[in-house]
Amino acid sequence: MHPGAVFRKLPTLALLYFMLVCGIACAQGPAPAAGPWDEPAGALAAQVADLLGPGSAHLIIRNLSSIPNDEIPAIRRILEQDLQERGIRASGADAANSIRVTLSENLRERLWVAEVIEGSETHVAMVRVPAGASREQADAPTVTLRAQILLTTTRPVLAALETGQSLIVVEPDQLVVFAHSAEGWKQQDSFPILHKRPSPRDPRAVVAAASDGQGFRAALEGVVCAGAFEADAQPPAWTVQCRESDDPWPIPTPAGEAASASPLRAFANASRDYFTGVVTPSLGVDLPPFYTAAAIPRPDGAGLLINGIDGKVQLAETGALKPVSGTRDWGSDFAVLPSACAASAQIIASGSGEALTDSLRAFSLPALEAIPSSAPLAMEGTVTALFSATDGKTVIAIVRKPAVPAQPDLYEVDRVTANCN
Repeated sequence: MHPGAVFRKLPTLALLYFMLVCGIACAQGPAPAAGPWDEPAGALAAQVADLLGPGSAHLIIRNLSSIPNDEIPAIRRILEQDLQERGIRASGADAANSIRVTLSENLRERLWVAEVIEGSETHVAMVRVPAGASREQADAPTVTLRAQILLTTTRPVLAALETGQSLIVVEPDQLVVFAHSAEGWKQQDSFPILHKRPSPRDPRAVVAAASDGQGFRAALEGVVCAGAFEADAQPPAWTVQCRESDDPWPIPTPAGEAASASPLRAFANASRDYFTGVVTPSLGVDLPPFYTAAAIPRPDGAGLLINGIDGKVQLAETGALKPVSGTRDWGSDFAVLPSACAASAQIIASGSGEALTDSLRAFSLPALEAIPSSAPLAMEGTVTALFSATDGKTVIAIVRKPAVPAQPDLYEVDRVTANCN
């Protein structure tokens, strides 16, 4: 071959090499753009790695936010990848360590909280996420939940009721009456509750307004207390009488319903923290043991919504017990209130599982599926009880806030309002 022919072929070979390299790069495509969850997942993984160090852990994710559930698998994959890059491998439930991630939010922002459980020790990491990080949901919520703190105390609170100008608070060993003032609720009086039998490990109570609106009735395990407001006394004051009793406890009835005609009552297990399943008057169907129950208006009359000790939410109506779907993320407590925002009543339910930060969310029940009607409302603690208020517009929430070193737990009594959007 003539030497000049070789030189003429060199540009052709270079061009072919360039085309080959370009083809490979073009086939790979541009680097994927960062998604909305990459940054918060990476930041949370970094904090977790600092707390836990290299190793394996069981990763649990609980969604209490408005992030669509179909995005949770993607968030899990990103977290697992970010953790693995830092030496932490997400393994099965038999791992010695656990990472429990809760996705929550309030009206301003989202909060991702990771509880890093290593043996008997628990450490917490958290990352704040802009509220607009996800795509908007197709159906805007019809209700907005807001919470107002009425009372904060270091004494354990089991139940509370607003009636007139008084706030009735039930504690394990006393009943406390607070009076409304310009500075807020001030303690007015207290009445001891004497127990002649041992209390369960997790005591519970309910307190309901009297049918005349001038008094209340509170029930604890083995004890019932009746309170009356003496307006003619000088000065006006409450009188309270408590006695031993195995009477059934009142079941909350939404305001506006005929509560005094045939009020539902449930028998409590005196040595446990749940109800036996026996109610009076009978509903014509056998109920399983349950933690919480509330009467709820239905098209064919009234139904009874229960949350069983097995975690199943069911509706008793027309002599039948029917399962309710869409309640997988519910906790053991809920309360029912009428709503002008939708055709059906609103169910305010707490989040499922144990977490340092809990949440409340409103649901409607037009049929047998609970449909979210509000975004989750983040609560700074664990919701231990919920009660329908006497005004039919609000719910009373009891919140336990975890203790800090050298200080006891704090208990809040919150008024939760459901506002129409």
